[in-house]
Amino acid sequence: MTLVLTAPALAQENRLSVPYQQFQLENGLTVILHQDSSTPVVGSSIWYHVGSANERPGRTGFAHLFEHLMFEGSRNVPEGKIDEWFEEIGGSPNGSTTTDRTNYLQQFSSSGLDLALFIESDRMAYLMDAMSPETVDGQRDVVKNERRQSYENRPYGLAWQTIGENLYPEDFPYHWPVIGYMDDLAAATYDDVADFFHRFYAPNNAVLVLAGDLDYDETRSLVEKWFSEIPRGEDVPRLDVSAPALKGERRIAFEDRVQLPRIYMAWHTPAAYEPGDAEMTLVGELLTSGRSSRLYQRLVYDLQIADDVSAFQSSARLGSRFVISATARSGYTLDELQHTIDEELERLKHEEPAEREVQRLVNGYETRFYEGIESVLSRADQLAAYHFHTGNPDYFEEDLSRFGALSGNDLSAAARRYLPLDRRIVLSIVPQGAADLAASGSEFISPN
Repeated sequence: MTLVLTAPALAQENRLSVPYQQFQLENGLTVILHQDSSTPVVGSSIWYHVGSANERPGRTGFAHLFEHLMFEGSRNVPEGKIDEWFEEIGGSPNGSTTTDRTNYLQQFSSSGLDLALFIESDRMAYLMDAMSPETVDGQRDVVKNERRQSYENRPYGLAWQTIGENLYPEDFPYHWPVIGYMDDLAAATYDDVADFFHRFYAPNNAVLVLAGDLDYDETRSLVEKWFSEIPRGEDVPRLDVSAPALKGERRIAFEDRVQLPRIYMAWHTPAAYEPGDAEMTLVGELLTSGRSSRLYQRLVYDLQIADDVSAFQSSARLGSRFVISATARSGYTLDELQHTIDEELERLKHEEPAEREVQRLVNGYETRFYEGIESVLSRADQLAAYHFHTGNPDYFEEDLSRFGALSGNDLSAAARRYLPLDRRIVLSIVPQGAADLAASGSEFISPN
């Protein structure tokens, strides 16, 4: 084991800091520890640096499939025991998958730390020892059913997938949905799945964060005890692809089993934590956060032509996307919604928001930020996120500073740069038999 870094135990005056210790085992596992003994609980978050972006066309959905398989048991953890054993120590295990990473996290009594580390290490080292073609097929069917419920059979459920397919070229890692395509899930063999696990679910492709009521030396010893004998995997090079750019506006549409038409607009924006990412996050807040926000005020309250509207920056490692969506009220078309949205975007580009308006947005963001790191589990997960994206687990102060320094001019400049009306995807989803409600000039497509 080699010691990599110890953050200062005492924070500078008026500076938000989360003290931590970081070290790395000989097999490459990065470990981050944060001590907070205010309550007798520990939060555990392990990030595997693998998401749907690490898949390839024709073999999609593997990262999400493993989010399920990792709860099925391993060599020394019988099937069904992960939930049961975590419940015994007050925990409720969970996991999630994005384009960029997969995480497994839980909060539990500090007395259960040894058991929690045993479970986590066993499925890292010996998951495939308990996997059979039948086990994989069982979870494959679960994922297929999840896809049916969340995509094919849900109103507007294919919107996000369709945006990705049209915002990114076919060979770009964000082109396909995180859950994968039904045909790819069906075609994957057991060997395909096993190869994916051995490549990406290795200690040198992971970071383990433990936060809460723990002793640094004792916890380090427990981590060594359970993880040090796991073999290092092959090195996984970081994805290095150029962010794509739209050369024009593409207007597409499809009919769906929906009651009301909905419009989506999507643009390419800067990657997570890159310059411009914070600006676009606040632009989304400015447009649709709260009843006094600009698009909500115009579309829903004043003109009463929309039932709802949202705008947000979806930040990701290889490049982000900014999405606006609005659902038309009965009797109105998506052209009417688009016209009003475009008006507000142009107003933002040419009229700087007042300082008071920007400060309200910053204050709201800071409030949610602090609420989001109150629990040791959320703090553990944020330490892992900062390590993944910036290389600095204690990026809390720097993250807040990104927003506190913004001005109205910054938001207007970002809108001018990243939200051109002639370089975007415009997607209309309309009720079946109501093609005339789509935004004008739309090309009707058949979603996958």
